[in-house]
Amino acid sequence: MTSPSETRVTILGRCTVESPLGLSTVRGDSIANFVGDGGRVLIDPVTRPGDEGQHPAFELAGPRREIFFDPSKVRAGIVTCGGICPGLNNVIRGLVMQLWHRYGVRRIVGFRYGLRGFVPRYRLPLVDLAPDVVVNIHHMGGTILGSSRGPQDIGKIADLLERQDFDMVFFVGGDGTLRAAHAVSEEIQRRGLKISIVGVPKTIDNDILHVERSFGVDTAVSVATEAANAAHAEATGAPNGLVIVKLMGRHSGYIACLTALASNDANLVLVPEVPFSLDGENGLFSVIRRRFEKSDHMLVIVAEGAGQDLLAGAGDEKDASGNVKLGDVGPFLKGSIKKRFQADIELGIRYIDPSYIIRAAPANPSDGIYCIELTSAAVHAAMAGRTDMVVGNTSGHLTHVPLTLATSGRKTVDPEGDLWRAVLENTGQPMSMTG
Repeated sequence: MTSPSETRVTILGRCTVESPLGLSTVRGDSIANFVGDGGRVLIDPVTRPGDEGQHPAFELAGPRREIFFDPSKVRAGIVTCGGICPGLNNVIRGLVMQLWHRYGVRRIVGFRYGLRGFVPRYRLPLVDLAPDVVVNIHHMGGTILGSSRGPQDIGKIADLLERQDFDMVFFVGGDGTLRAAHAVSEEIQRRGLKISIVGVPKTIDNDILHVERSFGVDTAVSVATEAANAAHAEATGAPNGLVIVKLMGRHSGYIACLTALASNDANLVLVPEVPFSLDGENGLFSVIRRRFEKSDHMLVIVAEGAGQDLLAGAGDEKDASGNVKLGDVGPFLKGSIKKRFQADIELGIRYIDPSYIIRAAPANPSDGIYCIELTSAAVHAAMAGRTDMVVGNTSGHLTHVPLTLATSGRKTVDPEGDLWRAVLENTGQPMSMTG
């Protein structure tokens, strides 16, 4: 259970500058309102036995009447880190437009290639950002600033921010990026600097804790569903057609689950949260055999992190960001299935991996709208002196989530929850596949 004290967001100091937004504080006057500092959103609106008196809540996001920074003097930075994701350019554009047009900030720069852009040895120039630079970038996938993986010296990042008089920096990324942002925030606070560090949640894995939905997820599922539909056509178009579609999801199987439900054609979904065996009454091979006893095709959707315990050598190495290098489960499954059934069932096996197409796609309308909402909330938070936080969404409301909480774990699909139950009901696969 999260305690109420853990949900408190750090504020740089008293907010004494009048906001230039010209909003209202009166309900019923048909003018958009400022958000009061007392607004809170319950983390879990469902009350269960034993929860009496335990109601932790996050601070409600939105524009404040009094802000911490004088917009005319603000210097703001934007950095995009980790793998690319649908909506990154939308976020860059949204941040620039909100800072420029709503608050009148004229000094906005982008850091090239993630955290490398802060470090002198890479010699990467800052990118001046203004509306004319970003006006059309939301139509493109990827990020105009570039991105990279891997840690950098936190002290050097703080040195640059201090040396060049930054007031706020927006870190756009997933759990690794947010951990870096938290470390930068701690170093800045240790030095006694007044710099706002605000995160914008980016990961198509949707695994950031206390963020119900990260931008890019909706687009990823949309494009992945097209791949699943094509795979189903391939499966039904050949005798005993079996097609495996591998989707992203290192530790969390959200894309695999949501794609299976959206396509409504998957016969089996494998995710990291639910172990499975190859052999046994409810193992993978038995599930496949039973499927082809009553049908002539099968669509299998697998998340990249599923079945790692079955792959020899998986987890022995790490990538530049410190993540365990995964074994490639897709080709492993294809080879294992082909070998097992080649003697008695002539399967037409196909394997599809659309991962890089999915993550490089431009944002769809749903994500485009969401990116605007997130960036507006992020700018309002930074201008009001909030720091060491990420913009989240809780029960339909945008919120301020302390980075200490957002980086304290990883959000995963609950094997006992509604989403996985829906997958089981739609695929008809066994509830347990470990024997």
